[in-house]
Amino acid sequence: MVRNSTDTTALVAARNAVTDAQVAEFASQHGLVPDRTGLYLGGFHASKRIPFLLEAVAHIVKRMPDFRLLVAGDGACRSSVESSAARGDGVVYVGPVHDDRRALLGAASRLMLMPGLVGLCAVDSFALRTPLVTTDWPGHSPEFEYLEHGRNAMVASGGPEQYAEAVVRTLSSPELMARLQRGCVSNSGNYTVEEMSARFAAGVAELLERRPVVTSRG
Repeated sequence: MVRNSTDTTALVAARNAVTDAQVAEFASQHGLVPDRTGLYLGGFHASKRIPFLLEAVAHIVKRMPDFRLLVAGDGACRSSVESSAARGDGVVYVGPVHDDRRALLGAASRLMLMPGLVGLCAVDSFALRTPLVTTDWPGHSPEFEYLEHGRNAMVASGGPEQYAEAVVRTLSSPELMARLQRGCVSNSGNYTVEEMSARFAAGVAELLERRPVVTSRG
């Protein structure tokens, strides 16, 4: 397997460069409570199940009133996200983000919430050390296979309420959180552009070696 990835080497470096002081200042600006912050990072498209996510956040806040979800991105469902943030439903919309800003959001968050399509956000979660909580929805991309339930991610079944319960249960267990973060760190070096290129090159070389030699007949 080629192990499709993005430039996670740069993202890991940016995440490592984030200081505690920067996180504390950002948390203060947005009213975030340590260990009670989640992150959604991606497009606002139908495949991402944004309505499911927003409903789940409402259920999380009922069980964990100081929970906040940082939502970063843009797309067709932006008005729904902005309305939820304006109502004070536990959503903090920070707009589209790039590069170092993603690292700061990851450092300020404990979990990445992605109930819809999981693609390259899987490798972002490893690089940011922010484990994914997703669902067993059938529409995921191949990168979903990078996730291991209970080791580097959590995969929930059911609807928004069951998903919310999985998030609350995970945040409430320091032992589980520590295990998931260790899993992310362990996998972060396995899914990089450099590793992807090396595996692709090795695959091509192997195919060439297997190609039958054609000799000319005179």
